[in-house]
Amino acid sequence: MGWNQLHIRQPAPMLSDTPDGSAVYFVHSYHVVPKDAKIIATETDYPTPFVSAIWHENVFATQFHPEKCQKVGLAMLRRFAEQ
Repeated sequence: MGWNQLHIRQPAPMLSDTPDGSAVYFVHSYHVVPKDAKIIATETDYPTPFVSAIWHENVFATQFHPEKCQKVGLAMLRRFAEQ
């Protein structure tokens, strides 16, 4: 739980203008392990890298809570609503 950094692995539309290393807020300790690494949008280190967001076609899912991430998260939600 708490704040940690995103490392962008794929330029998903919801992450446009999100700087690599942006801090986001995590509440849970679980994460996905996708069969296809091409859908990994972001990773986060804690203490080893884990998938923190995935993106494929019209699906964008995060392990962190965008609504709790201040400007970074609000910008993601705005871009999601524009899609």
